[in-house]
Amino acid sequence: MALPQVKLDQGIHVMHLFYSVDRQLWESLPEGASAEAQAKLQALCEANANASHPCIRTYANVGGKADLAFFILGEELGMVAQLHRDIEACFPGGALVPVYNYLSVTELSEYMPTEEDSKRRVMGEFRLEPGTPEFDAKMEELAGMRKDYERYRLYPEMPDWEVMCFYPMLKRRDGADNWYSLDFDARKKLMAGHARVGRTYADRIKQLITGSTGLDDWEWGVTLMAHQTDAVKEIVYEMRFDEVSARYGGFGEFYINLRLQPADLWEHLRL
Repeated sequence: MALPQVKLDQGIHVMHLFYSVDRQLWESLPEGASAEAQAKLQALCEANANASHPCIRTYANVGGKADLAFFILGEELGMVAQLHRDIEACFPGGALVPVYNYLSVTELSEYMPTEEDSKRRVMGEFRLEPGTPEFDAKMEELAGMRKDYERYRLYPEMPDWEVMCFYPMLKRRDGADNWYSLDFDARKKLMAGHARVGRTYADRIKQLITGSTGLDDWEWGVTLMAHQTDAVKEIVYEMRFDEVSARYGGFGEFYINLRLQPADLWEHLRL
């Protein structure tokens, strides 16, 4: 059966999957079934090992909320749906117990700097005058940076680092603390300060914010790639003091995951 082709006008689909393993069923598997499952998953991951999409990465969840985690990127919704089922088909029936899943899409932030914002920055921060070669050169530089960032947001190439943290979030709509009752300029100003904090962690954290309004129970999914867990802890802690989070942010459960290839995953989980 061919699935319908469902694409975005721009961007790709993202899915996070978390499972536990039914240990009692696993212990009763016939000889060779575990090795066969590992080989199937390894082949599936190797066939979808692109820097951006389609991509499947495997993780061990740390902390006991789940056993296994999968990070999936796909341009087309049917492809993501198929990769989801292909992952499950690698395992004996009933061996994987769903714990949590999250569907979202890459998107551009409505608060991204515009050309007018760049002009004000060049005149204010860099003190360059319009009509000069220096002004034009700086504007071209900022335009290139903006284009690169847009590409990253829509078609991310996330680094294959040791730690992956995932959590869902939303903006509150509680009485006076209603994000959606603020006018656009107020929201943009608040988000600019929020982004400045995030940029200070650029060498330690690679962040992907994906939209899920109308697609899942929260409004955004946050994926943080890191080499160390203290970087994750510090960026989340510091962000909590920013008004965007302190007053308007709401957060779901956090999942900390360790990047392991299928063979190492099997050894770690003793499958």
